[in-house]
Amino acid sequence: MSSPVSGWDRLWPAPAKLNLFLHVVGRRDDGYHLLQSVFRLIDCCDQLRFAPLAAPRVRLAKPLPGVEEDNELCLRAAHLLQEQTGCRKGVAIRIDKNIPIGGGLGGGSSDAATTLLALNALWRLGLDRLRLTALGLKLGADVPFFIFGQNAFAEGIGERLSPIALPAAWYLVLVPPAAVSTREIFAAPELTQNTKTITISSFSAGFGHNDLESAVCRRHPVVAQYLDWLRTHGEARMSGSGACVFAEFSTEAQARAVASRLPPGMRGFVARGLDSHPLKGGLDAG
Repeated sequence: MSSPVSGWDRLWPAPAKLNLFLHVVGRRDDGYHLLQSVFRLIDCCDQLRFAPLAAPRVRLAKPLPGVEEDNELCLRAAHLLQEQTGCRKGVAIRIDKNIPIGGGLGGGSSDAATTLLALNALWRLGLDRLRLTALGLKLGADVPFFIFGQNAFAEGIGERLSPIALPAAWYLVLVPPAAVSTREIFAAPELTQNTKTITISSFSAGFGHNDLESAVCRRHPVVAQYLDWLRTHGEARMSGSGACVFAEFSTEAQARAVASRLPPGMRGFVARGLDSHPLKGGLDAG
């Protein structure tokens, strides 16, 4: 039986994020779009458990609905750690999903980051955060942010991160019934790709917009409907490449008051903004 201090029997949180704004400011020669954004952690979290396996296998303890196992970022993260370190230990990963899949909230990337952080500790690999961040970038542009572990001003393809202090806030996040293809949206011919760049000091609450929003709304009218409804109660915008949309409030009571008026069939949840990742500072990751 594992020891309580080993970490194998604990829940490992993987928080969601919101893009408080998202500007497309250019495109690299390799086709990747250059972005500026502010990533905000929120307290909607997936929960992961890890169980050691005798053989050096990596598998899911239970399948995720709608996600092919070969595409599951957590498994790719664990395999990458094995390949990069020569580790011959195995693991079964259980993911209890609370973050909407494919909603622009970073759930898959956050799960992958938590997997890197947790297995680095559980397998006693001793990698520092800089090395883990480099591995995370191999998995996806949002993964480094969750390893970075705090709210950030993001540039490049999302991997150049600077810490940013954000005021306390609550969010009402709505979940439109739409499956948005990030690849399709970034390939949209009408996508703005030359928004003027800013400096981190230029950012303030309510700044900016999401350059992907109009392309998503054109292809998924239900996202536009959710935005229109939310905008009758405050400033609203889309997170990431969608489909989730959100509005910011200064108190929990304000956010819950608007949530109580949701029309029948419209899904959403209230979340608190975080200053840092729940795992930040609590691991031997440097």
